[in-house]
Amino acid sequence: QMQLVESGGGLVQAGASLRLSCAISGETMFGGRAVAWFRRVPEKDRDFVAAITGRGGRTYIADSVKGRITISRDNAKNTVYLEMSSLRPDDTAVYFCAAGPAATFAPENLYSADSSYVFWGQGTQVTVSS
Repeated sequence: QMQLVESGGGLVQAGASLRLSCAISGETMFGGRAVAWFRRVPEKDRDFVAAITGRGGRTYIADSVKGRITISRDNAKNTVYLEMSSLRPDDTAVYFCAAGPAATFAPENLYSADSSYVFWGQGTQVTVSS
């Protein structure tokens, strides 16, 4: 069974940077799965943050964080990263990584839909103080 474990969250001040990691185990075809990051604040639905195709050739970033977030992956390490900069208090959320059933999706709007992903991590808390 595939498992995803997020790490790297914490409490930071506004303007700081963080790098979140999503380590994936129990999977021999990691490069065959698109991976995404979502975030959730209490009493709200999960919001799409970023996604990356199986081989890392394409990335998709939510408009709300564009310019401040980079997603990347190291398939040799079975790990996906989310680098966040210029953090703001409204970035405070639990951040989840998720893996899809395939390396790519079509149409492309499926990358931002949480229903496109079949495996989810437990999340890591990011808190940004003002």
